[in-house]
Amino acid sequence: QLDRIIIHQQVDLLEAILGTETSSKYEIKNHLGQRVYFAVEENDCFDRNLCSPIRSFTIRIVDNTGREVITVNRPLRCNSCWFPCFLQEV
Repeated sequence: QLDRIIIHQQVDLLEAILGTETSSKYEIKNHLGQRVYFAVEENDCFDRNLCSPIRSFTIRIVDNTGREVITVNRPLRCNSCWFPCFLQEV
């Protein structure tokens, strides 16, 4: 049972050195700092580097046994007041 979670993004060395976006990876921990889930962002290089804040992605969250427990999908949507019907959604 989780009453609170802590999310840590794992920093990729290539991303830190070159300043390019890579697929994000996250450790999801309980209040004791024990990893209970692991999350990986799936998207392509084009989305990460050209559409960064509005990029499409799928995040797969797995437990410690590697079993997928949650999938979060965000399609590419326009981020403009001229297109209010295309606001971001997850």
